[in-house]
Amino acid sequence: MTTEAATPAAPSPAAARLSGAHHRLLAFASLIVLVLGFSLASPNFMQTSNIIAILQATSVNGVLAIAATLVIITGGIDLSVGTLMTFCAVICGVVLTYWGLPLPLGVLGAILAGAAAGFCSGTFVAKLKVPPFIATLGMMLILKGLSLVISGTRPIYFNDTPGFTEIAQGSIVGVLIPSVPLPNGVLILFLVAIAVSFILSKTALGRYTFALGSNEEAVRLSGVNTDRWKIAVYTLAGSICGIAGLLIASRLNSAQPALGQGYELDAIAAVVIGGTSLSGGRGTVLGTLIGALIMSVLLNGLRILSVAQEWQTVVTGSIIILAVYIDMLRRRKL
Repeated sequence: MTTEAATPAAPSPAAARLSGAHHRLLAFASLIVLVLGFSLASPNFMQTSNIIAILQATSVNGVLAIAATLVIITGGIDLSVGTLMTFCAVICGVVLTYWGLPLPLGVLGAILAGAAAGFCSGTFVAKLKVPPFIATLGMMLILKGLSLVISGTRPIYFNDTPGFTEIAQGSIVGVLIPSVPLPNGVLILFLVAIAVSFILSKTALGRYTFALGSNEEAVRLSGVNTDRWKIAVYTLAGSICGIAGLLIASRLNSAQPALGQGYELDAIAAVVIGGTSLSGGRGTVLGTLIGALIMSVLLNGLRILSVAQEWQTVVTGSIIILAVYIDMLRRRKL
């Protein structure tokens, strides 16, 4: 007589949604605790200028994290988001400063450059079957090198491009409502978040993004061209990185070719803290935004308390490990 091991039942969609909502609620509670703690520790934390600085930092990391969320939901990973952001900023600098073309073309150039790089990463993963970790690691190094080559290893400044700094630092909301000087960068973050939330919940691309992460083989056996949809996800994520490149270049009024590496860690941390599963198939933009705010508040608070940069890096790494461990525990309970 033979016995067969019982196969664990797959978690129901309702259970997964409940778990995800609980995780987001826990993350939001953690954000509130951090804000209250740093407010009590330093009177400078809740100053208007510091709150704006936190929101500005969140705008860049939040947009990158949204791009990473799309890829991670498919069960992949993208280590190139930081250097891709820099590459897009450099391309924008070339279009506007070196070629002297109008601002809209510089914006378009940055977004198209991001989409092209994302298309390449997606092709490596989907068509060449290169593991996402290796494919995007290679793209990270390629883009880092290209940024240095194209710029001649020198920063590209936007001093002769009127209105460029207004992309991130201006405030359309502040003009309409003077008492709410919300930076344009934060407004762009919210618009990107709304657009990607709509894509994930209301379009075929969104449905297949989740399906690829849940069970790619089942999707393929049902007759769907999974390679095409996976490339589309990476391409969309790349174009969003182009928007992040515009935001950081606008904040700095320059394209810094050596900048970018390391941003992928903060982005992935925000994604995982927000409840997106590294195993794929689950995640929300709202959770990612909460995770990005937690990272920004934490790093800003540590700087205000004069914690050394190296210890800030230690804290970031510890948070990533803790968030992944919590995700593992959550999946075991489902």
